This record gives sequence, C-alpha cells and structure tokens, in this order.
Amino acid sequence: MGVALVRGESMRPTLGPGDRLLVLYGVVPRAGQVVLARFPDGVLVIKRAEERRTTGWWLRGDNPHAGVDSRHRGAIPDEDVVGVVRARLWPRPRLL
Repeated sequence: MGVALVRGESMRPTLGPGDRLLVLYGVVPRAGQVVLARFPDGVLVIKRAEERRTTGWWLRGDNPHAGVDSRHRGAIPDEDVVGVVRARLWPRPRLL
C-alpha cells in the first residue's frame, strides 16, 4: 500500500493536480478502475483501466483533451500496472 500524487489535468473531473491517492500495489485491476501504471519510458501515471486486451491494459484519462494515454502509447502490459487506486485521501477524502 502506498500514496500517489496526481499531476496534470488528464483525470479531470474525477481527480485533479495535487490530489493524494491511496494505492494498493499488486492488485489485479478490473475495467473501469483507476490505476497507477508505468509507461514504457518509465513515467508513472494515474489512468482509468478501460479494457483488457491480449497485449495488456488499454488505459485512458478521464479528460480526453489533456495528457497522454493508450491512444498515444498503446496497451500497457499487465506487469506495468503497478496498483489500483482505492481512495482519494486529500482533499475531500472519498472512495474511488
């Protein structure tokens, strides 16, 4: 279990810059869940797991006009989906 910090606008309106998230590592995601993943260049990102494909997870931001996601990078292998976001801790705590 750990904490992740949101940077950027790609998950608006669900999450915004500065939000702190509770992440459960090693959990297999389900479609629709928000995840912490590693892009091929090593950058950690917060995205929504849209669907499982044969080559990995198709990840999308909630804001289609901001950020980079699988539309730009392709499917992300299972081993690069680091964990599932369970809650926003700050500000305004709530389960996701």
